[in-house]
Amino acid sequence: MPTRTEKAEAFAGLHIKGEPLVLFNIWDAGSAVAVAESGAKAIATGSWSVAAADGFADGEKLSLDAAIANLERITASVELPVTIDFEGGYTHDNSELASNIRRVIDAGAIGVNFEDQIVGSDGLYSIEEQQERITTIRKTADDAGIHLFINARTDIFLKNLATYDESHVSEAIERANAFSEAGADGFFAPGLRKPNFIKQLADASPIPLNILVMADTPSNDELAACGVSRISYGPGPYKQMIAFLKDAAQKVYAPR
Repeated sequence: MPTRTEKAEAFAGLHIKGEPLVLFNIWDAGSAVAVAESGAKAIATGSWSVAAADGFADGEKLSLDAAIANLERITASVELPVTIDFEGGYTHDNSELASNIRRVIDAGAIGVNFEDQIVGSDGLYSIEEQQERITTIRKTADDAGIHLFINARTDIFLKNLATYDESHVSEAIERANAFSEAGADGFFAPGLRKPNFIKQLADASPIPLNILVMADTPSNDELAACGVSRISYGPGPYKQMIAFLKDAAQKVYAPR
């Protein structure tokens, strides 16, 4: 079995511009095993799916203890690198953030998604505040002897889903540069779907760009051509599974 360090190095190496790492997001140990056996190179949780599978809404409504326990079951079930969608780190306090990140590392993860949305509000952390938070994660991971892959997420586009424009792309580029300087390894821009803007951001970002698959997102091949390094399916797989389950159950219970 590869060591944690080997997993971290392998995971980072999978982020290749134009040859993106594809993550079909999972929510528990069973789904992790299924995706691993299907040919995945790495395993990634989606916070929306993990919460929904446990009967909670997204946005850190699932307790930190439950999220960590779920992560431990996932990392114990597969040999692939595992990255967790850790939302806003379950705190606004940097000392608590360090403690929470240590728990994530101890549970076996080699990567985190970490967003700039202030969980519980409609606002974003300022660039300076988020830089401090990312620096805290980097130092905590370094102290633990693991190069945790910090996938710094911005919610600029999700908050302007139907109306984003060139100004939002410029803001995203500014954040990508700042987050990279603070120690982030990747930049996640969910909600960005226009190919010309995706290419613009991919070209300008100093770190690998991650795009979320949505109904009108370009195909994986198109994203690769735009210079994307990582593609995430987010809550899509869970929603597909639930739709299949409902359809199968309706057939069983249909009047005869």
